[in-house]
Amino acid sequence: MDVSESASISSGIAERYATAVFEIVKENNELAALESNLDDLSAAIADSPELRDLLANPAYSRAEQQAAITAVAEKMGLTTVLRNTLGLMASKRRLFVVPHMVTRLRAMIADAKGEVTAEVTSATELSAAQRQQLADTIKSKFGKDVKINTTVDESLIGGLVVKVGSKMIDTSIRSKLNSLQNAMKEVG
Repeated sequence: MDVSESASISSGIAERYATAVFEIVKENNELAALESNLDDLSAAIADSPELRDLLANPAYSRAEQQAAITAVAEKMGLTTVLRNTLGLMASKRRLFVVPHMVTRLRAMIADAKGEVTAEVTSATELSAAQRQQLADTIKSKFGKDVKINTTVDESLIGGLVVKVGSKMIDTSIRSKLNSLQNAMKEVG
């Protein structure tokens, strides 16, 4: 099995769980609560190496994973639907797809709200004015409201990498230097 097959399998599993959660939450008019839960869960995954280990490490038994993820979900105050789904995923040994499921659920919520999500990577933290200007620019291109998720990567040196759906715009200095380096290799 190559890596692309593994990624495809993970995406398929995540898609099924995300669809089930989304349909139940939408039916119960709890999309706002789910969106808040996803923000909290994403932050917890990003901030906690122990939680990432719990999701990815097959050394934990099903029962240990289920007890731990249920306790974490309870402590975080996640909705019953999300808490139960995480417990079910643990019992089926599917916790490794939680980050994929979160990403897919965010996309489904954004679509339901008529929004697009832009993943923005910058060399330094963007100010509120810069975020607003970027959101306005993206909105003018796509005709939808924009939710911006930002990350900082100092190796970009300057500029931005913006991903909206399948489109990517890379204006980073790192990218320009790499292009220049490749052009120089072709000449010499």
